[in-house]
Amino acid sequence: MPAAEPDAEPGSAGAPPLEVRLAQALRAARLARGFSTAALAQLSGVSRAMIVKVERGDSQPTAALLGRLCAALGLTLSELFGRVEQPLAHSLRLLRAQDQREWEDPATGYLRRVLSPAAGGPLQLTRIELPAGASVSYPADAYAGIHQQVWVLSGDLEVHEGAEAHRLAAGDCLELGPPRECTFTNPGAAPVRYLVAVAHRRP
Repeated sequence: MPAAEPDAEPGSAGAPPLEVRLAQALRAARLARGFSTAALAQLSGVSRAMIVKVERGDSQPTAALLGRLCAALGLTLSELFGRVEQPLAHSLRLLRAQDQREWEDPATGYLRRVLSPAAGGPLQLTRIELPAGASVSYPADAYAGIHQQVWVLSGDLEVHEGAEAHRLAAGDCLELGPPRECTFTNPGAAPVRYLVAVAHRRP
């Protein structure tokens, strides 16, 4: 694998602090894997130019784009955002409600709130709010090696795992099956809120 080149310094002036930390976390994950931006582009299907812009903080990534990058880097979205929040944690095992940061997808308004402390352990909890009519998709590789359940807190949620579709209402809980491309859609007129629990599968 080609050596990673120093071509994307994150954190341009004026970028919001969360976006700076996200850019830094993505770049650090890429370098830790020894990937060049070209190698990551080939693995993820995201253009090298876009990866450079994201790592510099010049472009705000969408949830779908982050899903593709994380899949190529062998990370879950929860792990990535856990790394973003870790420097802010007052205790590795405790994350107070006021310290739980939210990230909004610029394309859909999808709102992601990290609930798990930085220590994390094998379980990661995230609360998602998906606006009315919004939809977000992730590649099959994003689900490799993990066990994931989705519990709807309020509203209605459609989950498509490949060709298989599920319609969930408040209180319903779905365990995702083998890795397949997944699409989460809010078919209702009000936001849907749901909890995502992710754990790594045992080897």
